Amino acid sequence: MNKTEFIEAIAENADVPKTTAAKVFDSMVDVVSSRLKDGEQITLIGFGTFLVRHREARKGRNPRTGAEIEIKASNVPSFKAGKALKDAVN
Repeated sequence: MNKTEFIEAIAENADVPKTTAAKVFDSMVDVVSSRLKDGEQITLIGFGTFLVRHREARKGRNPRTGAEIEIKASNVPSFKAGKALKDAVN
């Protein structure tokens, strides 16, 4: 499912126009992105938790040449599924 199909499914499920569903989706993405950027964690009970994990600097290898390279430390967005979501999938 891509973004367009997802928005169509939300519009149909919530019985709202696609433009409204698209605005809500875009707003949700903006809020999650900005809160994670600020270092916050977002917990949606039953669905899951969006958080930022820190990845330490490490050494890697260039797959083409085999040369060792230094990979910088970074922050990466992460999602941890909640119990209700896990149960729904299983």
